[in-house]
Amino acid sequence: MVKIRLRRMGAKKAPFYRIVVADSRAPRDGKFIEEIGTYNPLAEPSVITVDAERAQYWVKNGAQPTDTVKKLLKIAGAL
Repeated sequence: MVKIRLRRMGAKKAPFYRIVVADSRAPRDGKFIEEIGTYNPLAEPSVITVDAERAQYWVKNGAQPTDTVKKLLKIAGAL
């Protein structure tokens, strides 16, 4: 199954996330199919950038966003 989920980047105690499309069996920070956005929770306010067209493409083709990513996509206006 293909999932849209967060991939953790950044230093210790300074997280930065990339929103990626990945196989559900792949490790959290491992192999992925495509990067469709970023999320920076430390900025004030939080910064979310998403390629809405690609996010909609993947959802239409059966990719399941995780709960957190679903919320982020709604905030960004991609869903």
